[in-house]
Amino acid sequence: MGLTGIGLVAAFGTMASAASGAAAAPPAASPSGTISEAGSSLLLPLMQKWATAYHQQFPGVTVNTAGGGSSEGISDAADGSRDVGASDAYLSSGDVLVHPGLLNIPLAVSAQSVIFDLPNLQGTNIKLSATVLAEMYSGQITMWNDPQIKALNGGVPLPAIGVVPLHRVEGSGDTFIFTSYLSTQDPAWNTAAGYGTLVNWPSIPAAQAVTGSSGMIAGCEKTVGCVGYNGVSYLSQEQAGGLGEAALQNGGGRYLIPSPATIQAELDKFIAITPPNETIAMIAGPGGYGYPIINYEYAIVKMVQPSAATAEQIRDFLQWLISSQAATSLVTSVGFQPLPSDVQQLSRAQIEEIR
Repeated sequence: MGLTGIGLVAAFGTMASAASGAAAAPPAASPSGTISEAGSSLLLPLMQKWATAYHQQFPGVTVNTAGGGSSEGISDAADGSRDVGASDAYLSSGDVLVHPGLLNIPLAVSAQSVIFDLPNLQGTNIKLSATVLAEMYSGQITMWNDPQIKALNGGVPLPAIGVVPLHRVEGSGDTFIFTSYLSTQDPAWNTAAGYGTLVNWPSIPAAQAVTGSSGMIAGCEKTVGCVGYNGVSYLSQEQAGGLGEAALQNGGGRYLIPSPATIQAELDKFIAITPPNETIAMIAGPGGYGYPIINYEYAIVKMVQPSAATAEQIRDFLQWLISSQAATSLVTSVGFQPLPSDVQQLSRAQIEEIR
């Protein structure tokens, strides 16, 4: 699918005015049962920590987590095989049309890194623009010492090593976010490939397909010259594996890496325009204030559940994730940021629609 404009890929609904009121009540003193979750591999490290902490606070409840990618999270929530789907991507207009009873509820704010494997340059944040990345993935830039990359990185000893672009093979929210960045900033990429959880990647000899966030790391670690994309929740693993992290060009032309400060600076421009259904892309916002690839991490949930008891159990869990100190204190441990208070209120309102 194509994309026009810079910054917002899509935003459904109208601008929200923050709801007033106190935080939702915690779950009952002794809830019990099992909650199943699957989807985003980017969110998985945090969801695993949340599941453990929730069980520690409410021993009668077990939260079973799994990866599988954002597309799987959406489909599992839609067909009822999981209570909660996890997705880095908001529901598309097609998803909403086919599954009108689904909600996408932000739980935290994430960001995506672009990674590479080049000898002796792990600690160097090589500068890359969306246009350069698009040409690397389309096969127009085939060497790391290409003049376009050298022009962005004066004085950096870029090696004469071939570019090996890695991409996810399964439906992935990481792919959605990454290709949204390319599409908002590079019209040629938007026309040729567009954005989505699955895209028609240009067919070039050097390209490699990998599965999952861990597969992206493993593929890059064994491939000198690789370039790939992954959520910030995997940054420590990437650094331990000798991979470098690129500084990306934002909407104002600055080159930044993801950090709490740069993620927050970008997020600040999108809080007030997050609509009530919280369907919004936060990619390379105009003005260039922060890191250009950030996103909400979504829980995908059916509005109408099989029973009132199931609905209550899911509501309690999701409200705990966004409201409790025990949950929000874990968010930064994976490089994410907690939801701003205004967005928390929007998420609470959506959670209360589950019945």
